[in-house]
Amino acid sequence: MAPRANWKGFLRLSLVTCPVALYPATSDTEKVSFNQVNRKTGHRIKYAKVDAETGEEVAAEDIMKGYKVDTDTYIEITKDELDDIALESTRTIEIDEFVPKADIDSRYLIRPYYLVPDGKVGHDAFAVIRETIRNLNKVAIGRVVLTNREHVIALEPLGKGLLGTLLRYPYEVRDEKEYFDDVQDVKITKDMLDLAKHIVEQKSADFDPEEFDDRYETALIELINQKRNGLPVAKPAPKSTGNVINLMDALKRSLANEKQAPAPTKAKGKKPKKRVEGQREMLLPIAGSGSGAGKRAAKEEPKKAEKPVRAPTRAKKAG
Repeated sequence: MAPRANWKGFLRLSLVTCPVALYPATSDTEKVSFNQVNRKTGHRIKYAKVDAETGEEVAAEDIMKGYKVDTDTYIEITKDELDDIALESTRTIEIDEFVPKADIDSRYLIRPYYLVPDGKVGHDAFAVIRETIRNLNKVAIGRVVLTNREHVIALEPLGKGLLGTLLRYPYEVRDEKEYFDDVQDVKITKDMLDLAKHIVEQKSADFDPEEFDDRYETALIELINQKRNGLPVAKPAPKSTGNVINLMDALKRSLANEKQAPAPTKAKGKKPKKRVEGQREMLLPIAGSGSGAGKRAAKEEPKKAEKPVRAPTRAKKAG
């Protein structure tokens, strides 16, 4: 099933315009998620929108937005009033300026999107805008309206498309001085820095997100697999609280441990890990349930589910 665009409109650089669609570049839907359930009945919990004073349920058509002035007073805002103040960026991403990527503070980054031509027309104009940004080696800054809010968006080439990253406004970023002013100024000796440098060198590697395993997600899947199949849930080993020791001793012990461990290396020609699309493919069937084929599959499964069963990789989704 093709992903659905979060936004459709036009990308414009001066007089050059093309229809585009915006898709989320990341997804949380593949993670294990839970519902709230009534412990006594096993039924799912349902939430209802009720009047805070009368306790009566309110129909969707009777719900409107309100800005709280004081405890009992709200300024009511209608959908038509919000539509009246809608900006041009509701339907158009206008490129305002080009800036060096290094100038964008990472604290301003919110979330990434993929921007692609929408339909069969406009590919030439899209390519002109994309290659102009690429040749300048800069990031294009524009504005886009998502969920009734105007956002600043940074555009940069990514393959045949554009990567658009929403940016925060200055008032959304807290001043670091509020947190760093109380950090003490301490004197670090050269020996300490040298030891720390050696530890860093031992742990240095190329960045490869395929090497990162979501250990908590894996533990959740193992827990669900065990409970689905009636297996006993093993108690985890007690967590170490650690010992408070001399900083210099800690650095020396850390360096010794790192020297014993194999240094991280990037093997040439190493095949990337297959991407796991979701928890459904990793969960084992319930032993003894389902059709004959399901029963056969359950019999073939090991009695102890040590690792989640991972299915072949499906086609990657943009959303």
